[in-house]
Amino acid sequence: MTATAALVPEMLHHSGFVCRDAAKTVDFYSRILGMKFISTVMDDRVPSTGEAFPYLHLFFEMKDGSTLAFFESPSLPEPAPVSHPAYRVFTHMALQAADTAEVDVWAKRLRDNGIEVVGPVDHGIIYSIYFFDPDGNRLELTTTTDASWVDHASEAQRDLAQWQETKARARREGRDLKAALTELIHSKKAEMQGRGIKTADKLHD
Repeated sequence: MTATAALVPEMLHHSGFVCRDAAKTVDFYSRILGMKFISTVMDDRVPSTGEAFPYLHLFFEMKDGSTLAFFESPSLPEPAPVSHPAYRVFTHMALQAADTAEVDVWAKRLRDNGIEVVGPVDHGIIYSIYFFDPDGNRLELTTTTDASWVDHASEAQRDLAQWQETKARARREGRDLKAALTELIHSKKAEMQGRGIKTADKLHD
């Protein structure tokens, strides 16, 4: 790296998650999702912290070489239930498919294997299906339908500023935060629609 080069991570190396049954996880990610089961690590201590609990670490590879990783450690207690449904919706992994036709094929394959699928959903910029793995991790299979969606850095900064200001103003005025943000969102959607941009909720009108 040169002295003037920006220090930015190169790519996602892997994401790690806890699983309850290594064999079920291997079956799901290798047989259902077609990923290559490439490596394992078995240890009785966590190398980074030294904490003592035995685990089996699983790695699965996708076409581009990126990986997903899972840990089974049978001594762990059951995870606590989430406090709000949003946590089960917003927290997810999105996996790339080649095109919309392939997303549709994935939907059929998953349903044929008894897996409940939401979608396909056309978001205007991406086309997606949603489902859960054996441990309740939410997954998305998606493909880009508008390549320009990654070219809105200036608008993203404006949106962040409006979001932060709306929160601050609502708190100063003692307003309901959810209502204030909903007003902002509706205003943003109306402005976009006024410029001829179809928002996701208007795509099929």
